[in-house]
Parts: sequence; structure tokens; C-alpha cells
Amino acid sequence: MSAATLAIRFPGDAGQERWALEQDARDSLAWCRAEFELPVDGDGTPLLYFCGNSLGLMPRGVRTIVAEELDAWSRHGVEGHLEGANPWYSYHEPLVPPMARLVGALSGEVALMNSLTVNLHLMMVSFYRPTPARWKVLIEESAFPSDSYAVASHLRARGLDPAEGVIVAQPRAGEAFLRTEDVEALLSSRGGEIALVLLPGVQYFSGQLLDMERLTRAAHAAGAVAGFDLAHAAGNAVLRLHEWDVDFAAWCTYKYLNAGPGAVAGCFVHQRHGSDPEIPRLAGWWGNDPATRFRMHLNERFVPVAGAAGWQLSNPPILAMAPLGASLALFDRAGMPALREKSGRLTGYLAELLRDLPPERICLLTPDDPGARGCQLSYRVSRGARELFDELRRRKIVGDFRAPDVIRLAPAPLYNTFHEVWRAAGVLRELVSGA
Repeated sequence: MSAATLAIRFPGDAGQERWALEQDARDSLAWCRAEFELPVDGDGTPLLYFCGNSLGLMPRGVRTIVAEELDAWSRHGVEGHLEGANPWYSYHEPLVPPMARLVGALSGEVALMNSLTVNLHLMMVSFYRPTPARWKVLIEESAFPSDSYAVASHLRARGLDPAEGVIVAQPRAGEAFLRTEDVEALLSSRGGEIALVLLPGVQYFSGQLLDMERLTRAAHAAGAVAGFDLAHAAGNAVLRLHEWDVDFAAWCTYKYLNAGPGAVAGCFVHQRHGSDPEIPRLAGWWGNDPATRFRMHLNERFVPVAGAAGWQLSNPPILAMAPLGASLALFDRAGMPALREKSGRLTGYLAELLRDLPPERICLLTPDDPGARGCQLSYRVSRGARELFDELRRRKIVGDFRAPDVIRLAPAPLYNTFHEVWRAAGVLRELVSGA
């Protein structure tokens, strides 16, 4: 979505609260908020929750859905795999189409399995194929730790030195986020060395939304595989993985997708790879054709089912998967384009309210261009960052802190309101101005 699409006109200071209340009153997605259980403090005071980029709130429907599976376990025992209203053997299958719609994929290109980092490891087994000439991996500076750890471990497992094999895309001096043209130039100049490009959809630290379409095209032009960690992009940005020709992607579902702590993760494998049974992979029985899966040891060799499902290892964790259904139903009903439009206005409003904070005290790390960010704004605090964060929490505002000096705030369009943004910004302005 372009910056022009997300352009907003804000009122002057005197009309801010009235404007916020008016936006909430006319919000066509206001019904979404009532579908979530909103957190309260120990004294029962409602919290201003701006931490959906770390853990999304619980949809109200989750209690019923999880209780149904507990009841099925209680009533059926092992026979619940094939009996009951939602047999566990095929429990994951109805969740795949809405997830595919959410990330812009064909249903056969998506699997729900494992955790994010496990899926990244599985993808690198298949798609990191180093040769003597082309063996390096491109990641970004300040990558999420699991990504950098996983990449380094795959290099070491192949007897390669991560100090030489990891190429790091960095912002320009004095800047906080990547420029697409700089990554493209890096791929053009060093592409012959690079086997794999592994970048985020949204960079977790800065909140930058990367141009995945352009970066995929540049990676392929350089002869490299293009993979993405979508932990902060799924449910936050409009994605078109199939159309963009992304090779693979992985994401968690407990952030913007609101499926609960440790919930099952998602994985995308482009159709052209999913139809190739000869791609090397780590295999498990759940990746077999479902029609023959229960032949167990009578299957003399592993024959992967076509599509991303062929990378599955084990039967799905039902209790870690059940909440996802409640959340995906809300995304389907609201529609990601409408959520993205509201997100641009919510986050833009927060950025506008905090625009005139003293830059020597606090500065925005996230791109100012609304089309180059999602829900999250990251602020670097020059002194007393932890103390400022703790005081925000005492004032009932929940964001998150990234050492040593960054506070992240993420107004999520499914459950945050413009008036909440106005209130939180007022507290932060007061604290920073009074310091």
C-alpha cells in the first residue's frame, strides 16, 4: 500500500480528542474490539494495550473452541482423532484456506506446523543449497536473534564459517532502516556469492515494512533463493506471497494473528517447489500422503504429499492450534485491506501526536512513510529509557522494551481505538516533556 493511499489529515491540538472520538464513532471495524477479551491491571483498571506486535489479545471465541477440544478429549480419548465434530486427524485442514488468503498464497502453498524457528530450519535444509562459488546468506542488521542463530547454525553444520558466510545489509550511516535500493545494489554487486536471502517482512526492531516484491525480484536476478520471516508481517500487512514469487516464508501466529502464546506457526512454500518431491528435506510421517499415512511402517519410504504439507513432520498440536480458528474468522470477516487501511490511520495518528517530541530526548526509528511501516512505531530514548518504559506501565500503558534504549508501541486495528492512541500519546508527551 502506497504512502499516498495512507495519507491522513489530522486536526490541530485543540481538536485532537474530539477527532479521535469521531473516528471511533464512524469506524466500520469497531465491532472487532468487542470480539476480544481486553486486559486489566491488578486493580481492575483497563489497560491501554499496544503490544500486539509481541503477543496479540485473546479472541472471545477461543474459550469455547478450546473447551470443545478438551471435551472431545474427555469423551473420545484416542478415537477423537477420527470421531467427533472436529476430528483431530484433519483438524488443521479447514484452517489452511483462510491462512492462505491472509498471506496471499494458494491453499496448497501453506502449512500450519511447528514453531517459527523450527520452520525456518526446515526451510533452510531444503533451500539453502551452498556450492563452492555460491554459499553465503544475506540477512539484515539487527535481525531477530532466532534468524541469525539459525543461519549461523546452518553454515556451521556444513563446515562453513558464519563470520565469512553471513553478509549483513545495513542502513546508511545515521539512518535506522534499510533502503530498498541499497539492498538491490548489494545483491547486484555480490549476488554471485549469495545462495540465500533471508529477510523480514517487517523488521522487528525498527518496525520497517520491507518491499518484499522488489527484494524477491532482486534476489532471483542475482541467482539466490528469496525467503522471508513474516513474524511481524502476517496479520499486519497485505501480503501476496504467490504473486511476488517468494520461494519460502515462515511466521508465528501469536503476534498480530492472536492465536495465543506458543501457538502453532505457519509456513509457505511456493507452488513450483511444493510440486517437486525431489527437493531434499527433513522428513516426518505427517508429510506423507494422508491417504496412506496410517500404513505406518508399511510405507517403506517417505513420499511427500504435494505442496507445503509435504514439509510437515508430526501431527498438529490441537490445543495450540484451536485458538487460531477464532482469530482467522475475524480476519476473514474484516478483510486485510480494511484492517491495513485502519492500521495506517491509527499508527499515523500516534506518529503525528508524537511528532514534536524533543529529538535530543526521543526519536523515531520507524520510517515516516506510512507505506513503509505496519502497526509498530519504535522510539529510541536517549536517557532513562527503562525508567520511562516502567512509568508508562505504571500509567496503565502496555508497550514493550528492547534493550538498551528502544520502546515499541503497536496500535492494532482489530482492537485498539483512536481514543486510546490519543490517551497514550498524551501520557508519553507529558513524561518526556517533564523529564
